Amino acid sequence: MKLAVVGGGSTYTPELIDGFARLRDELPLTEIALIDPSAQRLDLVAGVSRRMLARAGHPARVLATASVEEGVAGADAVLFQLRVGGQAAREVDETLPLQCGCVGQETTGAGGLAKALRTVPVVLDLAEKVRTHAPDAWIVDFTNPVGIVTRALLDAGHRAIGLCNVAIGFQRRWAKALGVTPDRLTLGHVGLNHLTWERAAYLDGEDVLPRIIAEGGEELADATGLPVDLIRRLGVVPSYYLRYFYAHDIVVAEQRTKPSRAEEVAAMETRLLEMYADPAVDTKPDLLDKRGGAYYSEAAVALIASLLGDRGDTQIVNLRNEGTLPFLPDEAVIEVPATITAEGARALPVAPVEPLFAGLIANVSAYETLALEAALHGGEDRVRNALLAHPLIGQEAIAADLTRLLIEANAAHLPW
Repeated sequence: MKLAVVGGGSTYTPELIDGFARLRDELPLTEIALIDPSAQRLDLVAGVSRRMLARAGHPARVLATASVEEGVAGADAVLFQLRVGGQAAREVDETLPLQCGCVGQETTGAGGLAKALRTVPVVLDLAEKVRTHAPDAWIVDFTNPVGIVTRALLDAGHRAIGLCNVAIGFQRRWAKALGVTPDRLTLGHVGLNHLTWERAAYLDGEDVLPRIIAEGGEELADATGLPVDLIRRLGVVPSYYLRYFYAHDIVVAEQRTKPSRAEEVAAMETRLLEMYADPAVDTKPDLLDKRGGAYYSEAAVALIASLLGDRGDTQIVNLRNEGTLPFLPDEAVIEVPATITAEGARALPVAPVEPLFAGLIANVSAYETLALEAALHGGEDRVRNALLAHPLIGQEAIAADLTRLLIEANAAHLPW
């Protein structure tokens, strides 16, 4: 069983390798191809990956290559985890919108649009190479903005499913707090990627979310960045990304007074690469937990194992709406629980979504449609329309200024 990782030189990759080593019975890989254009990063990450697998007694071969064609050839699944423009582009995504009084975030708002503009053309080019050299392979997309990228892949006819670690993070933390194994806890997760709410948490079929909210209010506030009284009033647990909507001006004020997350992550990456260069390092560094992506490897292993093993279990993924949320177009991409088989993902029925949440979902989904049009076809007007549609922007003068700034800042990465 071969897995290819596009963006294999990422400092995230040892998190994946750790999961592959721990969960080898679930996903018996024989080859892991790490694909990355940066020879230096790839050499360091491949080296520590080989040492980690050797320490765990895992037999998989690690192939390190800059050639997408070589890396994906014969793969059963291909994982996309790339960042076009690197942390330098992320720094711009997180700081430039602040000039216009808008939140700076790499997947939400103006920064998320900039990332989509850079990323979608690259991902589609990579996916065509997968189609040529591994036509039966599943593409699992962890590349942000996941909802927009996944829709681009699906619209182009690729065998693709989007994956995020927000839901599995809640599930794992709550299962631990309840003293139960994660397989006993399922979530009533609904929304779009990075725009989701947990409306239930079923422990052996009983909804214990009211208990989780009542007993863990302060912890939930820390995890979401939102006030306890808001969580209790809503009776749901929003993802952390809802803070950018529910507390936009507070976040902007905070961002203007402290280093960007991109700056913090860049420093972590420098240190992580130094660790990976040490031939004595053969386990996942603790610092990687602060890098982000908690439980990413477990989510990826579970999804790939179900796609290749036809397990028919339930996982939370990004997939076509197809009537699941009746207030959205069928072709929209949503993030909900789904049954995973060798045929792909099929969304489970979702209880009617309350207007407070449905309105925002519909608004952001419409923006995503416009963002994808801008990423595919370019043009100042398309970028401006997408920004105007986004609920975190929505004003013509601001949209006009941001359009000019985003296009100028990302010119080197835009194919139009």
